[in-house]
Amino acid sequence: MPVPFHRSPVWLLPLLAALPAHAQDGEPATTTLKPVVVTATRTERAIDETPVRTEVVTREEMERTHARTLKQALENVPGLQMREVLGKSGYELSLQGLSADQVLVLIDGLPITASTSSTVDLSQYLLTDVERVEVVKGASSAQYGSSAMGGVVNVITRRPAAGFGGTAAVDAGSHGRQNDNGKNASANNRHARFNLGGGTEDWRLGLSGDWVDDAGFGLHPSEYPRQGDASKRQQFAARGEWLAGAQGNAWAEASHYTEADTQRYNLYVPPANVPQRKLEDITRERLSGGATWRFGNGVRAQVKGVHEDYDSHSPGYSNNVLATDRRSRQRMQHLGTQFELPAWGRQLWMVGTDWHRETLAQTSNGLSELGVAGSAQRTSNELFVQNDILLSDTWEVLLGLRGQHDSDFGSHWAPKVSVRGSLLDSGGWKGVLRASLGQGYRVPNLKERHYLFDHSTLGYIVVGNPNLKPESSTSLQLGGTLSQGDRLSIDANVFYNRVRDLIQTDLANATVTNGIAAYTYDNVSRARTSGLETGVNWRATAALQLSAAYTYTQTRDLGTGLELTRRPQSIVRLGADWRLQGATTLSLRARAQSDELVDTTTRARSPAWATLDLALNHRVGRATTLFFGINNLTNRQRDFGNTSDYGPIAGRYVYVGAKVAFGNAL
Repeated sequence: MPVPFHRSPVWLLPLLAALPAHAQDGEPATTTLKPVVVTATRTERAIDETPVRTEVVTREEMERTHARTLKQALENVPGLQMREVLGKSGYELSLQGLSADQVLVLIDGLPITASTSSTVDLSQYLLTDVERVEVVKGASSAQYGSSAMGGVVNVITRRPAAGFGGTAAVDAGSHGRQNDNGKNASANNRHARFNLGGGTEDWRLGLSGDWVDDAGFGLHPSEYPRQGDASKRQQFAARGEWLAGAQGNAWAEASHYTEADTQRYNLYVPPANVPQRKLEDITRERLSGGATWRFGNGVRAQVKGVHEDYDSHSPGYSNNVLATDRRSRQRMQHLGTQFELPAWGRQLWMVGTDWHRETLAQTSNGLSELGVAGSAQRTSNELFVQNDILLSDTWEVLLGLRGQHDSDFGSHWAPKVSVRGSLLDSGGWKGVLRASLGQGYRVPNLKERHYLFDHSTLGYIVVGNPNLKPESSTSLQLGGTLSQGDRLSIDANVFYNRVRDLIQTDLANATVTNGIAAYTYDNVSRARTSGLETGVNWRATAALQLSAAYTYTQTRDLGTGLELTRRPQSIVRLGADWRLQGATTLSLRARAQSDELVDTTTRARSPAWATLDLALNHRVGRATTLFFGINNLTNRQRDFGNTSDYGPIAGRYVYVGAKVAFGNAL
């Protein structure tokens, strides 16, 4: 039975505050250094000094909660909503009521290929080499260009340190009676990772690997269908760096990712169910590199680029007979430059350029699915200018302007302005006000313009529309933070996003031929999203850290007056980290969201849901950590018989593991 939103088990978390208050008050307090972030201004700034609101998932948080993928790292960030990628194994990201197509995902400031030529599958990036993840919400086009109109997620990788060292970890887990083999206690999911790195003060080299083998799960393992897809993922990377001290550095990285997925389901063909099986083999090859140099005249120059190949082969079988054979090949190249000029008075100027090209070829049963001969391609050339003005010791203004010329959609300019005011700095308290107003801009991706997405076996196809116009938006963010050192932080932010020429599947004008519904993409409407984000972080004692966040979102299709689908009004995040002893920590993470509209015609809604995760870490000496965890402790799982239920797919999952470190990783 679904757990009502107002009866979610997260009410238990505040009670933990009382447990260690007396037993461990005598322990020394710890000081947490403020993270340094780069996404908000494209330069390194302490998080509490940046004029643009930035949220950070640290390496410590990922280790504490045993996150394996980018999806797992982000799922506890306030206000973020994870959605399954339609028709595939994986997850995409929505924030502030804006879709995944409108959120730009970067690796070290460079784009990553979308798994469906539309949205990035967050499950396809493993975390062994990740130092932190930065999230900026709202229109960021003035800094990052098309597709950043909803926000930016920037994954910052770890740099090898001098000397030599590394880590290795293994873990295994079980879905209980839903394990693929039907055995409750078997290792249904296995995971291993390592990273090695080191070098001199001038040269560094790092190597890493990550491997996940998930057998999938089923409500009734003795039956054919599997509600959880089986997958095998591997990611390997090598990175080299040359450091020239204060003058600059250069780096290069190569990574190789493979994935093999299996979906199993039944298709009802009267008078019986026919077993269906869809496979997908994915390969991603990524080469990236860059250099930063500070010249004698004070100019700091940066250049970096990426070349990525993403190949997918998806055969589909009906009753073990090959029915479809789809192949997709994507190529992406990106080259960027950035020049930071010497301080001029109280102004810091930055100028830069970006060149971007992407190519897509896709066939089904040997025939192109793009509606164009050969492959589809688009290229853009972009210029941005930014000026950081320190008006006084209290006020700072960040101005940005970006121009983009797209090979298919011509030129467009997007401005942005952000303001930061330090309104309180007394008696250990700091109060900061932040406001941002910007324009977003997104050109239609190649899928929306050219795909023939054939799911006729499921009763529908989606046809691309080459006549689409770009989306544009206006975004307002207004909020502030009140903090007392690292003991207490209170954050609130009001947001308003207005989207014009919103691109979505045009359900109202579908055509039906031989029982197959054909949909297409269209600029169907204008839309508005608005709401409030709040959060509190409190170090209750030296041994206990508590956090709570609530996001309220209201959306409207301004053409119909209806709310937008798949946008819950309320999202809650609660957390507790409790050091039971010097070497043992217990972490709880609760997630809950209200019901959400899934169909504007039938008015069907997905029920509210809540989950609770538990993670336990115990250090043995300096080098070894033993860990244990239970994901979805409350065992809230969607009703798979209800097509409108988009609650959690997986039920309770229990796992154990161990990590060892040596050398400079200690």
